[in-house]
Amino acid sequence: MLKYALLGFLNYSSYSGYDLKQLMDVSTANFWHAKQSQIYTTLKKMEKDELVISHIEPQESRPNRRVYEITEAGQTDLREWLSQPLMTIEPRKETLLLKLFFSAQLAPQRILTEMRLQKNLHQTELATYQTTTKDVITQFSASEDMKDDARLWEATRRFGELYAEMYIRWLDETIENLES
Repeated sequence: MLKYALLGFLNYSSYSGYDLKQLMDVSTANFWHAKQSQIYTTLKKMEKDELVISHIEPQESRPNRRVYEITEAGQTDLREWLSQPLMTIEPRKETLLLKLFFSAQLAPQRILTEMRLQKNLHQTELATYQTTTKDVITQFSASEDMKDDARLWEATRRFGELYAEMYIRWLDETIENLES
């Protein structure tokens, strides 16, 4: 799936692997993320498969950077993938839930500490969706060419916001339950 995230971004413009990581961090991170090394590995494979091409862009006072562009084959692959409906619900992995499921042997205070830490992390994440991520989308929505894209980006940002709110609510209920 990372391949399609990268093709999606490259369908807008040419980017380096570093640029793609930065874009993901401020846009799709609430539902699709990747490590820098995964991005570079995937880009190399995509270039081998002729879905993207790259060229070296010289930079002053910095090392040269490799910039990638989507090819016609890459655009076709992306469109085909976008056109196919999802027929199943994707399985989700939640490390916190796995840990909680098996935590009965721990002291209740230790479990509560974990839940409170997670609540703080989710509150920080929620604040990011409500500010930084929203601001990035607002900047793009000012462009007439990007209005449709920005509307869909906003829908995915809103999902992240609602998910974080739900997670915080669940953490509050779980903390209250453990305290009683």
